[in-house]
Amino acid sequence: MLVLLPPSEGKAPGGRGRPLDLDALSHPSLNEVRDRVLDALHAAAVGDPAGLQAALGCPDGEVEKDAVLRTSRTLPALERYTGVVYEALSYATLSPAGRRRANGSLRVASALFGLLSPTDRIPAYRLSGGTSLPGFGSLAAAWRPVVEPEVAAHRGIVVDLRSGPYAHLARLPGAVQVRVLRETAGVRSVVSHDNKHTKGLLARELCERGARTVADVAEAGSAVADLVEVDGRSVDLVLYGLATARGRTA
Repeated sequence: MLVLLPPSEGKAPGGRGRPLDLDALSHPSLNEVRDRVLDALHAAAVGDPAGLQAALGCPDGEVEKDAVLRTSRTLPALERYTGVVYEALSYATLSPAGRRRANGSLRVASALFGLLSPTDRIPAYRLSGGTSLPGFGSLAAAWRPVVEPEVAAHRGIVVDLRSGPYAHLARLPGAVQVRVLRETAGVRSVVSHDNKHTKGLLARELCERGARTVADVAEAGSAVADLVEVDGRSVDLVLYGLATARGRTA
């Protein structure tokens, strides 16, 4: 099982221990592209911080993180990423078996690093999936040739919980696609918080249970949604009314 998560814009500050070491990250086949994206992001942060801030649409002070990517302290990825998905996942409170499965199965789809395992140590940074870096070109054009075959080489089921900008960085037609829909008065819609929260809960269930088939994913989904609908390799998790997602609260 491989479960792909979106990163979060919010990241825990600070760090400890050694600075970034690409050779210590999982998926070493991505290191050449990682190195190029790091250089481009650092150059933009140092050479045109105002332009990078405008491109990222981020608050003052955020691009300063990108100016010290190679030297700032690091945290494991599942400590660095914060936000709704990661609060619902609550990696730190998984059972021992769930934590072991998470370390082997969870991957964060990052615009800067391509794929990250929970224990990969990374600095704080700011880079969104849809950003165009000066002098670099499309992030998708850089990441697709290396991330797509890396995921395709995985022999088990792949569950895609990425959001749109990060799904664009690698096309995974064989993955199980999960949608979260809120149904109110017979009308279904996508609500950002529901989507993130429920996907975090689903990721947690998958870590605790494991999954080998689409049916296994649907069964895990039944613990966090009011209704699960399966169509081929697509799984819809439906939440009724205005209540929060079922299962563990964030």
